[in-house]
Formats: sequence, C-alpha cells, structure tokens
Amino acid sequence: MTAETSQTLDRGLRVLKLLADTDHGLTVTELSHRLGVNRTVVYRLLATLEQHALVRRDLGGRARVGLGVLRLGRQVHPLVREAALPALRSLADDIGATAHLTLVDGTDALAVAVVEPTWTDYHVAYRAGFRHPLDRGAAGKAILAARHQALEDPGYALTHGELEAGASGAAAPLLGVTGVEGSVGVVMLAEAVPERVGRRVVDAAREVAEALR
Repeated sequence: MTAETSQTLDRGLRVLKLLADTDHGLTVTELSHRLGVNRTVVYRLLATLEQHALVRRDLGGRARVGLGVLRLGRQVHPLVREAALPALRSLADDIGATAHLTLVDGTDALAVAVVEPTWTDYHVAYRAGFRHPLDRGAAGKAILAARHQALEDPGYALTHGELEAGASGAAAPLLGVTGVEGSVGVVMLAEAVPERVGRRVVDAAREVAEALR
C-alpha cells in the first residue's frame, strides 16, 4: 500500500474479487484467513458492502456477490461500446459486412455493439442485444477458444449457418483486457469467409483491446 491508496477500499475490493471467484460463497472465517485480517475487520467490510447491495449473506452466514454488482456491470457496456465503435465502423466498411462486439453474459454471448456497412446493397441484419449460447456462432466460439488457449496467434473462429441460415461468421477474441471477456467479429452472406476477413477481424479485435486498456 502507498500513501495515496486506501487500505479499507483495497480490502473491500479484495473481498469482492474473492467472492466472485467462488460459486458457493465464503464465510467470515474463510475471508479472514484469505485476507490476513481479523474477523472484526471482515464483519465491517461485509456490512458496508451489504449496504450497497454488493454483497449478500445467506441464512448459513456465507457471503456471496450481491445484485448490486450486476447493476454496476450493466453500466460497463455503454463504455465498452463507445470505445469499440471506431474499430467496428472501420471493420464493417472495409469488409462490407456487419461488424459486432460481443461480451460474455453468464453462459451466453451478448452483442453489445453492432455496426452495419454504409456502402453495400444488402447485408446480414444483426442487432445489439442479440444473445446466443457461447458454444454456437463465431463470436462465442472465439471466446471459448481463448479461454482454453486453443487459438493460434493470431487466431480467429469461423462458422457457417449456426445462427442464421446462409450466413457465415468470423470472430477474434479480445486479449489482454482485464475484466472484459469478449470478441470482435463480422457476419456475412457467404458460403465461406475469405482468409483476408479473418486477418482483418484479428486486427480489429486488437484495436478494440488497445482502446479498452
């Protein structure tokens, strides 16, 4: 800790991170051991976080992440979308296909930003708010591949007809962005995605990742 930082805030954030990493919650004793502080300090931290709905405790006394965290998370989407739009616009017009930024939302892939090309006669309709399982569609598969380090560098995922008949998709994961798990991709009416498109999607994902760092 430095003179410019708050020890209490640091501990509170560490509590949230510990709770976010477990599905079954943690007791005061478990948090005390992991934080290296006494139980009284943990009680105070939890009480403060509960007041802001960032933490909840069940009848057994186990602390879990509260719904207030979800409300904060929703506010992140507009910020991420704004940062991604320049790269998505460039990608859509360069390829002549609908470009999108997709983030993980639970077990789904959620499109949070969509940009359509300005010069084409027709293109695939796609909308912000569209969601699908992570294991279907290029956007979700790129994210899953990055989780398991199953993509070569640079790497991208390709699919055809998984979300819309006759449409192909290419997507590359966002890499090196703390707290954000997602991908950048395009969807087009084609039997197969040209290799150039895959490389261009990787470049766009890199641009978005740099804008978010």
